[in-house]
Amino acid sequence: MGIVTDALNPRTLTRQEALWAGDFGREYIDRNRDDQLIENNEALFAKVLAASGGTIGSAIEFGANIGNNLRALRNLLPEAELEAIEINEEAASHIAAWGGATVTVASILDHEPAAASHDLAFTKGVLIHLNPDALPEVYDKLVAASRRWVMVCEYYNPTPVEVTYRGETAALFKRDFAGEILDRHPGLRLVDYGFTYHRDPQHPLDDSTWFLLEKTG
Repeated sequence: MGIVTDALNPRTLTRQEALWAGDFGREYIDRNRDDQLIENNEALFAKVLAASGGTIGSAIEFGANIGNNLRALRNLLPEAELEAIEINEEAASHIAAWGGATVTVASILDHEPAAASHDLAFTKGVLIHLNPDALPEVYDKLVAASRRWVMVCEYYNPTPVEVTYRGETAALFKRDFAGEILDRHPGLRLVDYGFTYHRDPQHPLDDSTWFLLEKTG
């Protein structure tokens, strides 16, 4: 396990990519160094794994930051093959130092994961921060990277809406991500979904909704 550099293609980064690749992304690192957060994520991923019937032995995360979600998965699946894609070099270095997953430094918009490379391909709190015009391409990459399961855990809204995020505009968008994926990829089916509440007495997380989708073809 370690770090692989996947150089960005010679193009202008979107506003959102530039934010997360730079100081804005590094500030996020400092806000999320929290062992309790990893434990709370374990509770979430335990539900996802249960819904899969125990069929997940490998996972790839699109936009992993410092790897809190992958650490939670590692605790639940000690033998799993885990991989991360992360645009912020400093955040990726934390995953490499941890050593529990392979990490590629790249924009999700540039990186092409191997087809059907992992049982589960997922995002958590990442689609909300992407340029909406790029979402169809990212949906396709998530589905392509998955052998069977796709999971998204994001801020839900029945219609697309932009929300100011930490003083930044065009930095956070809510919408029905899972519904859009299902519409774009009719070979998927919804298996389970749930809500994480910031006032949960045991395992609080941001008010996000997770969806587990399965390939049927």
